[in-house]
Amino acid sequence: MRFTRPRPALPALLIVAVAVGLAGCGDDSFDRASNGGELRVVTTVAPITSITASIAGDRAIVEGLVPEGTSSHTFDPPPSAAKALSRADVVFVNGLKLEEPAKELAAANMRKDATLVEIGTTVLPESDYIYDFSFPKDEGKPNPHLWTDPTYAIKYAAVIRDALVKADSANADYYRANYGSFESQAKALDAALRADQATIPGGRRELLTYHDAYAYFAKTYGWKVIGAIQPKNFDDPTPKEVAALIDQVKAEQVPVIFGSEVFPSKVLAEIGQATGARYEDTLRDDDLPGKPGEAEHSWMGLMRYNYVTMIKGLGGTAPTLEGLNTAPKAPDTASYPQ
Repeated sequence: MRFTRPRPALPALLIVAVAVGLAGCGDDSFDRASNGGELRVVTTVAPITSITASIAGDRAIVEGLVPEGTSSHTFDPPPSAAKALSRADVVFVNGLKLEEPAKELAAANMRKDATLVEIGTTVLPESDYIYDFSFPKDEGKPNPHLWTDPTYAIKYAAVIRDALVKADSANADYYRANYGSFESQAKALDAALRADQATIPGGRRELLTYHDAYAYFAKTYGWKVIGAIQPKNFDDPTPKEVAALIDQVKAEQVPVIFGSEVFPSKVLAEIGQATGARYEDTLRDDDLPGKPGEAEHSWMGLMRYNYVTMIKGLGGTAPTLEGLNTAPKAPDTASYPQ
């Protein structure tokens, strides 16, 4: 039976996204750090903020605009976002049309000589865009969640490195060294994931999630995304949809439904009870584990947590992943609005 997936609401308002690649706005030279000599960098979602902080280290002020634990698809930026954008030398966004509703905010507040970088749009060729049940092609918005795949996270870090080197050439070697450390850690995560996912009984690397964040990950690592239960406007499914989901979960013999701590849903727990599937509601889409300054509070910590949760949830073991050191090797100097 084919899994029918309800379409999600259109992203309400994220932060900023208009420029492509590393092109700056205006004619001024950007090989400098403005704002009193301090390079100021603004980012959007926490995973991108964390990767950026790993590369920038203590040579830049990094500010994330989307508070952790907040849905990036429904985020409404506070007045402080405009101030942050007006001071920024570099703004990093995911791109892939994730943040389109905030174009006017960027255009109205960024300096003419500031640079805005759409990281995902830069690293992903259009031929590799994934359109699926949550991101249908007829709406023209590809799945934007590249950062859940370590191989793409490394590409993100390279784009960030190059932009920081261009903006602040005096610290080029520092940014390149930090990139090398991040790349090494991300490759270790990749190897650990490949080793531990082999322990899942029967090789059933199948995901039924609430939020559709693992399409590129699944393609790279040989998983199957059965579906994403994400109703329109982030409300609970209708009784009719719930009944259909119960039938389809039974037909697919789904052992675990992976929910999100950002999107709690009693309905998904009820579907699990009705089908015998266990409901695991702790996946973290954008919310870094732990507290700022702790080893787990990083992109590495986030993805390690999710992979361990997924593998163990499906009956496997994750000793290699659990043995990884997730502490950022460069200082995590990012901040988030309160």
